[in-house]
Parts: sequence; C-alpha cells; structure tokens
Amino acid sequence: MELKMDTQVSGISNPVLFTPSPHLGDSVNGNIIRSEIEGGVYLKDLAPGSALSIQTKNRVYKIVFLGDGAAMISGHPEFCPEPTEVQIHGSTWGGPMIMSKYLGRGMHLEFAHPLHQVVVTSRIVDIRAAA
Repeated sequence: MELKMDTQVSGISNPVLFTPSPHLGDSVNGNIIRSEIEGGVYLKDLAPGSALSIQTKNRVYKIVFLGDGAAMISGHPEFCPEPTEVQIHGSTWGGPMIMSKYLGRGMHLEFAHPLHQVVVTSRIVDIRAAA
C-alpha cells in the first residue's frame, strides 16, 4: 500500500499549502504550517482496510481504517491491548484545537474510545503503512 502524505509532490503538480489566516493567531498559524512541513495523513485519502503504524513518543499503535473516521486500534496496554473500534477525531497540538480527521507528525492523536471517552496520545513521531 502506498501511503499518501500531504507533503509529497507527484509529477509537476504542487501541493495545496495552508495560507496563514489573519483571523487566527500567529501560534495557531505556525502550528498549522509546521504540521504541513512535518507531514501527515488525511483520513479522506485512506481507503477502508488501509492500515497504519503510528509511533508516538511512548507507544506504537496499529490502526486499520473502517471508513468515515471509524477504525480498529491496538497498541496500548490499558485502552486498546486488542483491536478496539474507535472514532478518530484527528490530531491536536496538546490543547483544545484539533485538525479534524488528520493524523500529523509532531501532533497528538485523539480518538473516541467506547469505554474511556476521549483518548489523547503522546506526540506522534512517525506514521507508516502497516502490513
């Protein structure tokens, strides 16, 4: 499976990059730009059945996408020791602002767990296609 990262450029086309907004603060604009530089994956670009390995500062998660934000996730001894169906919200910078349905390096994965409510991981270090 080819993993489509938002910073890749194929052929001669240029990626559509974020233009800083005058309605957002400098730190928010900076975070969005940094997320594009570090790379990530938009869930809309993943077909159902796509599998990712998400390495965070503390753990390695395996995520298999089911479609429409739903996924099976495993890799945490308390929250998901076995594959557990969750709803992926997206990624945050550790605060309340979220990039919806986006998984970004340098950010924190956020998902809704059926028993533990909202779970926020440690910072994402790497994102790879998984077998």
